[in-house]
Amino acid sequence: MLLSSLKCIRIAALAAAGMVLGTQIAFSQESSIRSQWLNTPGSRVEALAVLQTLNSDLLSNASATLTLDRWCAAHKLAPEGSKIVAQRVRGQDKPADEHIRELLTVGPGELIAYRRVRLVCGDRVLSEADNWYLPAKLTAEMNQALDTSDIAFGRAVQALNFTRTNLSAKLLWSPLSEGWDMDGLVAHEISSPSLPPFLLEHRAVLKLQDGTPFSAVVERYTDKVLDFPVPRLLSQ
Repeated sequence: MLLSSLKCIRIAALAAAGMVLGTQIAFSQESSIRSQWLNTPGSRVEALAVLQTLNSDLLSNASATLTLDRWCAAHKLAPEGSKIVAQRVRGQDKPADEHIRELLTVGPGELIAYRRVRLVCGDRVLSEADNWYLPAKLTAEMNQALDTSDIAFGRAVQALNFTRTNLSAKLLWSPLSEGWDMDGLVAHEISSPSLPPFLLEHRAVLKLQDGTPFSAVVERYTDKVLDFPVPRLLSQ
C-alpha cells in the first residue's frame, strides 16, 4: 500500500512538472516570436509596416471586433474558426465624466452603461477596451446579451449597421528611433529590448445610421497582435 501511494505521488509530481515545463516552453516560444521583430533594422521596418497595416484596417472599419476576427484568422493566432470573445473585467468601473457625456450628447440624467473588456482570440488578448454606451439606443436583446454574456460589443450591436468616427489614433511604441527616415537605421538598437504590453491606442465614437452617437470607446492593442513570425523575404 505504501509503495502504491508513493508511486501515485511520483506520477502526479512528474505530471505537474511536465505541465509547468510545457507552459514555460510555450511562453518561451511566444516571447521568442515577438522578439524576432527587434532582431534587425529590417525586421523593425517590417514591424512598423505591420502595425500601420493593422492601424489602417482598424481606422477604415466600423467594428474593431470584426477587424480583429480577420486579423486573428489571417495571421493564424488561434485555431481555425476562432472568433473574438470579450473577457469582462469587473470591479474597475469608470463612471462617465463630462467629456464622455459631451461625446454621447446626453445630459447628466441619462443612463450611461460601462463595460471594460479584454478582446481575446484563442488564448491571446489582442486588445483591452473601455466602452461607455447608451442602453436606450440599443434593443432589449442587445442589452441582455451585453449584461449577461461575454459577447464582444461590436458583434452584439452589429445589426445596427453603425458607423465609427475616429477621434485619435496613437502609436504607443515605435520599432524605429525618431528621425530614422533621414538619419538612417541604427544597426544595433538597444532602446527597446522587448515589446511593450500595448502598441496602439484608438479613441472613437460609434454612431447610428442617422448620426446619433451611442458609444464612446478607448481601445489599446497589445503586443500579441505581433505574435506571429516575421515575414520572410522572398526572392523573385
